Amino acid sequence: MELCHAVLNPLFSGPKLDNWILPNGTRCVTATMPDAPLTCLDFWCQAGSTSEHSGEEGMAHFLEHMVFKGSRRLAAGAFDEAIETLGGSSNAATGFDDVHFHVLVPPERAPEALDLLLELVLQPTFDSHGFLTERDVVLEEIAQYVDQPTEQVLQSVLSLGCGNHAYGRPILGEINSLKAMDPFAMRQFHQRRYCGPNCALAVAGPAPERLKSVIASSALADLSTGPIATTPVEPVTVRAGRHTKQVDRLRSARVLMLWSIAPAQDQDTVMGADLATTLLGEGRRSRLVRRLREELRLVENVSMDLTALEGGSLITLELICPENALPTVETEVSLILNQASNEAVSEQELRRGLQLVSNSLRYSLESVSHVASLCASHVLWHRNQDLLAPLKHLGQWSSCRLCSELFPALLPEKACILVAYPGTN
Repeated sequence: MELCHAVLNPLFSGPKLDNWILPNGTRCVTATMPDAPLTCLDFWCQAGSTSEHSGEEGMAHFLEHMVFKGSRRLAAGAFDEAIETLGGSSNAATGFDDVHFHVLVPPERAPEALDLLLELVLQPTFDSHGFLTERDVVLEEIAQYVDQPTEQVLQSVLSLGCGNHAYGRPILGEINSLKAMDPFAMRQFHQRRYCGPNCALAVAGPAPERLKSVIASSALADLSTGPIATTPVEPVTVRAGRHTKQVDRLRSARVLMLWSIAPAQDQDTVMGADLATTLLGEGRRSRLVRRLREELRLVENVSMDLTALEGGSLITLELICPENALPTVETEVSLILNQASNEAVSEQELRRGLQLVSNSLRYSLESVSHVASLCASHVLWHRNQDLLAPLKHLGQWSSCRLCSELFPALLPEKACILVAYPGTN
């Protein structure tokens, strides 16, 4: 415990948070960052690709595009121009579970930016001409995505492992579904998902509490409570098995492995998984990198990532190597993963992993954009907590516990494995 205490004792407590819920169920949170030069407003909604019904594949991402095509008071392009006039910037992103829109502005312009942001997101017009134009943009985006061999290999292992679950489908959607969509269907999707209980707003900056009264009288407070009750994201379980695939224009062969673990709500297990993937695949001293790249020089790159998701988090491992090295790489990976379940992590190794994971979280709290994103994500999915709270869970993961509870979940026989060979073209 002394070791963990020395590594994980916070150097600071993180931004001061204030959480509240509007009468319509919308969740709000402010994060006070006195020294920040800018304020970030981040609107989140439980309207990612998991929210799509059959025939709506790609609707969530398409809608993200469409809100920028105009609203009641804003013509196409007017939002970006107005935010730039305020001295700010904006962005948006669609994920499996949720979608978010954020603006970064000088603190004194935050009330104006909030009005613009909510007008954009909550009052889109779904103009027919703009709809057709933007659909072509999304279809071209899909064409570019399909034309990237490395992206297609990753999508293949997700599809093989997750099957019919939304996590196995491209967030960009399916061409036939997109071509069949119309503005009326998109408006129905917007009305179904963009309601009070499905939405959250986070404000991070030097004096965010000044916006509380503005938020209370904003368009956010006018959202309906929704036509239907919010349903949880369907759980996902990765289907184990080994697959091979030849991919045209793939420059190097690669081995991809995919596992599913606990959902994001189970922060104890997620933090353990973060630690385990760090010990295995982050940095030159991690087990996979040290053995496969530094000692044997079999691989060009090792990448191991954890994606925390509401229906079950996903861990991916990608190893890039010459084609003739594939059999040896698979054998060595199997040995390393099995060894992790049977041999205790050394004190030095554990300390290194704990430090890397905890530092990553602490460093992320230096950015108002990242703080707002974390805050909004937490409250959207009913995890009201201090931003450093996950470190309490991290400190509970000992060497023995990793070997008994976490590493056994990352054995090769529990993974969906895809071995990708470069094609002839």
